[in-house]
Amino acid sequence: MLQTFSTFRKGSNIAHRILVFASEVLRVARELPSDTAGKHIASQMMRSATAVGANYEEARAAESSPDFIHKVSIANKELRESLWWLALIDTSQLIPLNLEAIAREGSELASILTASIRTARKNLSDGSS
Repeated sequence: MLQTFSTFRKGSNIAHRILVFASEVLRVARELPSDTAGKHIASQMMRSATAVGANYEEARAAESSPDFIHKVSIANKELRESLWWLALIDTSQLIPLNLEAIAREGSELASILTASIRTARKNLSDGSS
């Protein structure tokens, strides 16, 4: 497997977990029916899930604390959107897959990103950025 994340960079573990989450979402998307609803949901869900990692990587290279907060906030919003699409798939029973594990991981990642945003905001307001 391609090594894209340095284990020495801050946030590498989270970045890797986000990558795995997105790849799992892609697997779910491939299982959706090829009808209009399935194609729409797959497209929206893939866009939001892959945007999480792209925005998190931008945050890791942020030029300032406000930039970091903004980009992690966008990643968090995209993650929450991905969770909504997974819930819709589950609720509408579009595919016979158990989505609990991927939804749990997504929820954990959302909690981590939320905590990261809170910490960065606190550090910014304390002047310790």
